[in-house]
Amino acid sequence: MGSRLLGTGIYLPGDVLTNNDLEKLVDTSDEWITTRTGIKERRIAKEESVLQMAKIAGEEALKNSETDPSDLDAVVVATLTPEKRFPSTACLLQAEISAKGFAFDISAACSGFLYALDLADSMISSGKANKILVVGVERLSEVVDWSDRSTCVLFGDGAGAVVVESSEGPSQILSSKLYSDGKLWDILYADCDGFIKMKGRELFKIAVRSMEEACREAIDEAGLNPRDIDLLIPHQANLRIIRSLAQKLGIPEEKAFINIEKYGNTSAASIPIALHEAIKEGRLRRGDNVLLTAMGGGLTWGAMVLKY
Repeated sequence: MGSRLLGTGIYLPGDVLTNNDLEKLVDTSDEWITTRTGIKERRIAKEESVLQMAKIAGEEALKNSETDPSDLDAVVVATLTPEKRFPSTACLLQAEISAKGFAFDISAACSGFLYALDLADSMISSGKANKILVVGVERLSEVVDWSDRSTCVLFGDGAGAVVVESSEGPSQILSSKLYSDGKLWDILYADCDGFIKMKGRELFKIAVRSMEEACREAIDEAGLNPRDIDLLIPHQANLRIIRSLAQKLGIPEEKAFINIEKYGNTSAASIPIALHEAIKEGRLRRGDNVLLTAMGGGLTWGAMVLKY
């Protein structure tokens, strides 16, 4: 028994914060931000809570997959900005959508969605669940120091979701490679009730090398090679990282899905938002081989190959 991805859904706050807006807050410029990150604007949740964003994205995924909430066996939410310290955002979401089964959160920062999707696949493959809602949601604007120009230009808010179901045929998830190194925690972190702290240069080098290695392992485990990848959906952290990764893997840049210019880094929501948009734009079609990869605080990282 394997897993297959059904419908997807997203939510993006209506408030847009542009690079020109940031020029009024910190000593920066549109040119500086664009050149170093590829980001032009990001969405900010001024009114929406984490739970509200997760609910809207989750309900769209349920609608697009023609899934009734009562048919869910589990709800898994990946986030580093939970609605409450406890209970989990997943439990709150379960109540909001009237789902059954069990619910829990995963905290793996920007790699959270990959961790959650891998776990959902494992639960389905083992027979512990038949249908699971997986959500990545972040309200990073609440953990950003808006006087720190090295971090405040990077992050945005949003949510993405996917319904995963058991399949009698081959699993759509062909391979998954997940890693972490807790010794490197201080390169990217936030204390409880504190702001995001990051050592950008160190993280850049580690991110490209680690994601490349994980991607190569995932591609090999799937029995493929880089030229078999129809679409690369990387975590949207930095355009230079994405371009460098694609180049090192030998994947043409036009095969990399990029939306960082619109949303910035939305952490655990980044990949599911991109996945949804790639499907809606016709960039990802049934039968395509798609490579997902991310790196985040922990440090955590990984890669996954899907036959969508």
